[in-house]
Order: sequence, then C-alpha cells, then structure tokens
Amino acid sequence: MKYMLLIWNRPGFVEELSERDRVALFGEVDQIMKELSESGELVGGQALADPSQTRTVRLAGGHPEVVDGPFMESKEQFAGYLAVDCDSPERAAEIAARWPDVRYGGVMEVRPIMDEAGTEM
Repeated sequence: MKYMLLIWNRPGFVEELSERDRVALFGEVDQIMKELSESGELVGGQALADPSQTRTVRLAGGHPEVVDGPFMESKEQFAGYLAVDCDSPERAAEIAARWPDVRYGGVMEVRPIMDEAGTEM
C-alpha cells in the first residue's frame, strides 16, 4: 500500500542549526532516501519552498479569493513529503519516525494514499 508521509516543521529551523548539525541532518535524509530507493519503497518526494512564497485560495464573499501565505495559523508548516509503498502502516510510521526533522520539533503525518477507485473512504 502507498503512504504519504507529510513533513511538518517550523520554518527557519534549519538555518538556526550549526553547520555541523545541518550537514548531519541532510546526511541522514540522504541515507534514508538511499535506503528507501534500494528497497523499492520510495515512490517520490520533494521539499517545499518557504511558506512566505505560499498562496492560498479560499472562498470569501461567495467568490474564490487568493491570499498570501499558508492557510493555517500554526507554528509548524507543511514543508515537504515522501510517498512510500510499503507493506503496512507500521512500516510507514517506522520510516516517518526516522526522519530527522522529528528530533527538531517537526512532525511527520502518515496517511494512506487512496487507490484510483477511492474505495478506502
């Protein structure tokens, strides 16, 4: 089954790290991505641009309105994602638990991806 691992973290936390910690964090990410590629579990993934570049569309006064910034007012912002194809939700959560952002206060949300029929709903 495929799972989307949504990466939530506090914008700017990476810039606050020492150079050594930053290199270590990205090294861990590279290692996890390599392992997932080699095991065939990695479907894809991308980091997202800074939340300051976000535009949100919502209904206002009966018409769609485009506003600057992310929709949610929260400390953490959606920072990127991984899509994995693995045997169980426990395995997907195991992968998420290894993601280094979690140690720095980030959150990994694990959600099953519906198949094309959408019967999971």
